[in-house]
Amino acid sequence: MMYLILFLMIFAVVQSEEKAGSCKDMLQGFLTGQLSSALGGYQVEALRREFKNFTDIIEKSIKGLKGNVETKMRNIKSTSNGSAIYTRWGKKSCPIGAQLVLTGYVGGSHYTHTGAAVEPLCLPKTPEWGIYRDGTDGAKAYIYGAEYETNELFGKWHSLYQHDVPCSVCLLRGRSVVQMFPGRKTCDNGWKLEYHGYLMAGYHGDNAGTTYKCVDSDPDTLQGSLTNNNGYLFYMVEARCGSLKCPPYVEGREFVCAVCSLEN
Repeated sequence: MMYLILFLMIFAVVQSEEKAGSCKDMLQGFLTGQLSSALGGYQVEALRREFKNFTDIIEKSIKGLKGNVETKMRNIKSTSNGSAIYTRWGKKSCPIGAQLVLTGYVGGSHYTHTGAAVEPLCLPKTPEWGIYRDGTDGAKAYIYGAEYETNELFGKWHSLYQHDVPCSVCLLRGRSVVQMFPGRKTCDNGWKLEYHGYLMAGYHGDNAGTTYKCVDSDPDTLQGSLTNNNGYLFYMVEARCGSLKCPPYVEGREFVCAVCSLEN
């Protein structure tokens, strides 16, 4: 209604320059329903056409505004549902539906070090540096590369032996929880499978402590990495019966694993 009054006021000002009637009189004539008597038939028809053009523009603008609001509301809803991030071990890419944040190299402590850091890291291919001094000083912690230790396995896993391990960091929008489930290669209802693979960790007799990681069932390697440099080592994880209940677990059988995201 305000747009209509504004338009009529402008129109009345233009008309007032040609006629003796004032803008106030023209607007009052509209408000009292006397516009048709104050103007000629041609002027009324022209005003109707202008009014129709004006309302068409307003309707188009309103539709565009509605579309923008709906899009922003969907984005807000998606954002409010949260997001989750996880590392895909042994792979250079992310599953469909996940955004690749970075792809790089697995790094960690040396398997012989008693003061080793437990967790491996997914290191970027293009590192940045702060204040530094090249050369090892001794009084530092160290990061090495990682290798597959799979010489006693079969098929593709055997061919991975001594190759370096890649990794990728993946972002999931609209998900709030990502969890690795050992002993599973599928996800329960309400969860979406991101990837499945085999549970791997350090050798039980080594000095360094490690953690269990789910390495993709179709693992990649880093190009030109077939060199026995050791470092952080990945071995398959087997079940050992005793305090671990057998059945359902089986002595000496390799563990599978699944990484699942909770559907909002």
